[in-house]
This record gives sequence, C-alpha cells and structure tokens, in this order.
Amino acid sequence: MSTILLVVLIGIPLAWHLGLTAVTYYDAGRVGLEPRKKWTAITFCIPIFGFFIYLFERSELSYDPETDPYRGNNFNIHPSRADDVPLPSRGDDRPGVNDDDWNDQDDENER
Repeated sequence: MSTILLVVLIGIPLAWHLGLTAVTYYDAGRVGLEPRKKWTAITFCIPIFGFFIYLFERSELSYDPETDPYRGNNFNIHPSRADDVPLPSRGDDRPGVNDDDWNDQDDENER
C-alpha cells in the first residue's frame, strides 16, 4: 500500500481525533467542566460523537432560566406564534374564532 494512501486513510483522521481530544482537555478546564480527564476520556473513547457529547454538555453551562421565554408556561409556544388561532379539523365540534358559541360555552363553564 502506498505511504500517501496510509497517511490519508489513517493519519489525517487520527490527527483530527487527537486534536479534538486535546481541545476537549484544554476547554473543559477553562469552562469548569470537572473532572476534565473524564471528558477527555469520553472524547477519546467515542470518536467524533464524544466530542459532540462534550459540546452539548458544555452548552448547558450557559443556561439562564431568567432569560428562558418558555419557563413557567404549560405549553411551549414561540412568541411569534402566540396570537395564532388553531385550525379546525374534520369532526371538530369546537367553535371557531368568529362563532357566537364562545360566549355560550363561557356561560356554561361559569355555572
């Protein structure tokens, strides 16, 4: 087998793998994901996917519940879709937006 082919097939992916492992080791200590040897081992033992696991775990560190627009709501509705009206489906007996049945149902619920 040609030496260039071996470098391309083995050397380059191995260099990327070791590079991602080194970045994980350096970055885990910098952002405070402890123990950083654990994250380095995960990245080393699970090639490529281990690095993505580390990245997803790292992104959870910056979560601020005060800025979460969905915190404390029963339904996760994007603010841009908050004023949308649900479309009726076949067999749906719910009143439409412009129907007068809304007032009748509200009166029944209050009783």
